[in-house]
Amino acid sequence: MFAKAHLVIKKLVLGIITAFYPLFRKFMPAQTFRYAVCGGGNAVLNFTIFSITENIILKKQVVHIIPNVAISSHIFSFLVAFSITFPIGFYLNTYVVFDGSYLQKRIQLFRYFTIVIVCFLLNYLFMKLFVDRFGWYPTPSYILTFFVVTLFSYFSQRNFTFKKKLG
Repeated sequence: MFAKAHLVIKKLVLGIITAFYPLFRKFMPAQTFRYAVCGGGNAVLNFTIFSITENIILKKQVVHIIPNVAISSHIFSFLVAFSITFPIGFYLNTYVVFDGSYLQKRIQLFRYFTIVIVCFLLNYLFMKLFVDRFGWYPTPSYILTFFVVTLFSYFSQRNFTFKKKLG
């Protein structure tokens, strides 16, 4: 049952992406387009889950995990969104964007998680550098950070997490 569902999902996602790729063929290779669509879609899903959890479900209230242990609503919302979009991102990168890697899935998963954590840290460090150290405005700093980290992520995932044998 899982194998059949996997094939249906993969075929559907690739079909949709392939339908729109001709509009972007002049600007980027197919793999880069697939990465942009899958990553962008997963990012939108992440922001949506975060926002709904933070603002509607939790109403910005502290979450009490166990007696005397609490977590802020925004951190809890981040963890909820991450726990949903991390496996979706891994699935899309594994089967839609970077299919054909010779590495075992468990190695890909570990490497994918490692790159995600590095990207998270890079986001934090660049924002601290640009806003706190250089005194830049937060929004342009975030846009620049987003593009730099996205480029790093794409090349890291392509050449490290989901690499293919040469030749």
